[in-house]
Amino acid sequence: MRSLRPWVTYPFTAMSMAQMHAASRTPIQFPKEFHGKKFICSSCPKCFDKLRRTPRPVGGASSFSISSRNSSMPAYISSNTNSGGAGKDKSSMSIGFLGLGIMGSPMAHNLVKAGCDVTVWNRTTSKCDSLLNIGAKYGSSPESVASACDVTFSMLADPGSAMEVACGKQGAVHGLGPGKGYVDVSTVDGQSSKAISIAIKATGAQFLEAPVSGSKKPAEEGKLIFLTAGDKSLYHEVAPILDIMGKSRFYLGDVGNGAAMKLVVNMIMGR
Repeated sequence: MRSLRPWVTYPFTAMSMAQMHAASRTPIQFPKEFHGKKFICSSCPKCFDKLRRTPRPVGGASSFSISSRNSSMPAYISSNTNSGGAGKDKSSMSIGFLGLGIMGSPMAHNLVKAGCDVTVWNRTTSKCDSLLNIGAKYGSSPESVASACDVTFSMLADPGSAMEVACGKQGAVHGLGPGKGYVDVSTVDGQSSKAISIAIKATGAQFLEAPVSGSKKPAEEGKLIFLTAGDKSLYHEVAPILDIMGKSRFYLGDVGNGAAMKLVVNMIMGR
């Protein structure tokens, strides 16, 4: 077994893309949420391997750190592969899925094909047809989907759409309440994610932001990476569902940290 080298610390102001992409020397700036913290994970995705640039032990934990001074970020990232979830049996939960675009449609298809009880909604209703044909149910609005389901996922194209579907007229917020959960897997900025969280939690429901790393093909193959933050109890509850749609999931603490980490991943991958 290869041993992991001691902690490797990359200065916040000096870290270069050359450490992640051999041919480049462009400086990279990390969001302040990640200053001065060490992170540990059990199954680093490719982008984190580029960030660490350290040997990865077989069967052991691997780690990296980003240096600076002040941060409210939890000291460690909690991560899991899809070898098994710690939450409820997926068959006992009713799942809503809002947004059936390039990413949302294959994600919802994987849930239905895995035997989950899924209710779907999309602005263009014809995009629901392929899912209804394999056993999904149809909800007439985000509100009706959230009202009918234990946990509702949303995958929208931009922050404005994410806000409207969550909080607008007939938005999911109007169908939520205590005992329910809302998981936003859209890529939105931290402020929008926090605003959605406040509205969701005001109903008594729980909220988890979970932007994904991956494109259409990983979505189709169930190999996405989820960068989650928010209510940890909801994270554990939906873990088996995330494991159907993805190969890895990371819990990052407070709402906004998932959005910030997605920005980091995008910078590392040159997106």
